[in-house]
Amino acid sequence: MEAAVLSTLEYNKIRDMLAERAGSIMARELAQELVPVKDAVQVQERLAETAEAREIMNNVPTIPLGGIRDVRATIKRAELGAILEPHELLAIGSTLYAARRIKGFFADLPVETPLLSLQANQISVLRNIETIIEATVTEQGLIRDDASSELLKLRREVKQAQSRVKEKLDSILRSSEYQKYFQDALVTMRGDRYVIPIKHEFRNNFPGIVHDQSSSGATLFIEPIAIVNLNNDIKQLLAAEKNEIERILTVVTGQIAKVADSLEENLAILAHMDFVFAKAKLSIDMRAIQPIINQQGYVNLIQARHPLIAAEHVVPIDVQLGRHFTTLLITGPNTGGKTVTLKTVGLFALMTQAGLFVPAAPDSEMPIIGNIFADIGDEQSIEQSLSTFSGHMTNLVGILNKISADDLVLIDEIGAGTDPSEGAALAMSILEYIHRIGAKTIATTHYSELKTFAYTRQGIENASVEFDIQTLRPTYRLLIGIPGSSNAFAISQRLGLSDKIIARAKELIHKEHTDFETVLQALEEQKKSYNARMDELTRLEQEMGKVKEKVAARERAIAEKKNTILGKAQEEAAAVIRQARRSAEEIIGELKAQFSEHSGRDRQHAIENARRKLRSSSTEVDGFIIEGQEQAAELSAEAIQPGMNVYVATVKQKGEVLAVNGTTVTVQLGILKMTVAAAACRLLSESGKLKEQPTTKHINITMGNSAARQIDIRGMTIEEAETILDKYIDDAILSGLNEVLIIHGKGTGALRKGVTNYLENHSHIKGIRIADLNEGGTGATLARLA
Repeated sequence: MEAAVLSTLEYNKIRDMLAERAGSIMARELAQELVPVKDAVQVQERLAETAEAREIMNNVPTIPLGGIRDVRATIKRAELGAILEPHELLAIGSTLYAARRIKGFFADLPVETPLLSLQANQISVLRNIETIIEATVTEQGLIRDDASSELLKLRREVKQAQSRVKEKLDSILRSSEYQKYFQDALVTMRGDRYVIPIKHEFRNNFPGIVHDQSSSGATLFIEPIAIVNLNNDIKQLLAAEKNEIERILTVVTGQIAKVADSLEENLAILAHMDFVFAKAKLSIDMRAIQPIINQQGYVNLIQARHPLIAAEHVVPIDVQLGRHFTTLLITGPNTGGKTVTLKTVGLFALMTQAGLFVPAAPDSEMPIIGNIFADIGDEQSIEQSLSTFSGHMTNLVGILNKISADDLVLIDEIGAGTDPSEGAALAMSILEYIHRIGAKTIATTHYSELKTFAYTRQGIENASVEFDIQTLRPTYRLLIGIPGSSNAFAISQRLGLSDKIIARAKELIHKEHTDFETVLQALEEQKKSYNARMDELTRLEQEMGKVKEKVAARERAIAEKKNTILGKAQEEAAAVIRQARRSAEEIIGELKAQFSEHSGRDRQHAIENARRKLRSSSTEVDGFIIEGQEQAAELSAEAIQPGMNVYVATVKQKGEVLAVNGTTVTVQLGILKMTVAAAACRLLSESGKLKEQPTTKHINITMGNSAARQIDIRGMTIEEAETILDKYIDDAILSGLNEVLIIHGKGTGALRKGVTNYLENHSHIKGIRIADLNEGGTGATLARLA
């Protein structure tokens, strides 16, 4: 791609945005050097790398890319035999640590990233070099005391010698003999020697070597003769320390030089990783998607947004080119968005072939473009472009000499700047020439002749930027298939031009042109109406699809639930029947034994126990026969008719409706006739008609019109009391009582405990408590019925 085209389409600004998101200097350099490529395989690989980095960023909170330093020059110096400084070693150590972290990161990554993982696997972990650097240099970039045993020894001797010097100086400063000689009673340094400030007039009275004097000459900085030898010793030790440090750095530098190639490879991989993740960050910030690369050579951009226009101002556009037509001719008013459309398509082509995602809707497609040529000269561009007719024509001549079938040509205001008739003729001729070559072309114009030209040529399509006649403002939407008018009269009127002048202009214009513009406006309005209806139909279709999916899912869930419930009910019913059979056999055996061996009273007791067991089993089986009726919807009094088979939830029985009395109904429950609330009834028969069914159970209960609220069982044994209570509770439930009072007396408490235990295990008792004092206190128990 030509550098001028990159500048015209403002691709350099995209590279700047990319560089800002890179963490290392080397990655920023890669971003600034990024250029589009023409090879389809290379483009796909670049996009795939960006997609993998984007996937990682969507799934992993932190990417360990910190600590990468630009040590390329440092490695070269090491190879040439130079001695590296401590801070340079620290930079290499930091980079090696970053390389080790990024390799470990990809080894434990939860998502599949074949391209980036392959690069990460090529990183060489140089842990020995890391260890050497860590053992040599501190985090502050200083040589460690224990970098070698000799260095540790020398630094200890230096400290000891300095300590002796300070002690000697302290004794001199405290000496009364020298107090009057001191300008200040302190120790300072001149060069690398310890000195004391002495008044000038006492220089001959204080033995030592003068190293400096104050600017006024009143103070001399004298090294006391007593510490000269000690200072000489320190100087020798420091020289030895410097030599040892140089030796250590030489050894470490040599180790680094041996692995220079591996270091450079690691550095290149880390820089590329940082660069790829910068592309992913840019795609996230732009809300961009990976374009689909098609081999058929067509452009299909959906809701494309120019990346350099602020998100709150940009208007998405749909652009098609290269499938049904290869030339798109855009007309419409100035500042309506024609040039932005040119730049958007061109910039998207550059970004795609550079491996960058584009801000558009999913399923947007781009081809591989051979070269992009652009002649765009307007005030909207930051770069100053040619604006005269000769300048435009010079550009076009150069473009026409270079184009091929795989290229994209963008021309703004083709044929402008000269006589309209000649300009329009030249524009048509140029467009025909480019169309014959097969290059994809987008051009903008104001010439009406070109609109007619596009209608009469196969493979050339009209388009326009939408203009709102009501507000006299452009909407910046691109309408393909409909040419636009310049709306010169409407815009001029909005800008304040006299109505008389506009009216006269309309009289002077050719009738054919006026009719043509009128037709264009009508077509544009029809297109807008059609698009609105299509959008509404699409929305309704999507909503219907969602509703269908929900209904289908609900039907599947109901079917699964039904099958599960039926299967479980059948299993449980079979288990209950088996248990009932076993219970019946046990009861028969017990009755036979009682009749043959025990007294009449024992036989009666056994019979009552058998009755309770059979009633319990019968109730459980009936519960499965009428399974699901308690969960059925309540029936209203209006929906109930005589002859219906219903289930009465309050007594858990099924029966036949005899009569409906307002909100209550009379139901035949076996041999019993009861009046119950209509809300307690559940429909059994779908037809609502009485179904003849064989009697599966007889209820052998005798009772009066109603049961008393309380019963007195004082003086009975526990067995006798249970027999009486069993029948009494059944009568109370059938009478519609909510609670009953059982008087058992106080006595020894045995009967009360037996009654309590019986009631707690009874299936129709919801709860029990001691009666109030006025009802008998601890001598009676109040039971709530289920």
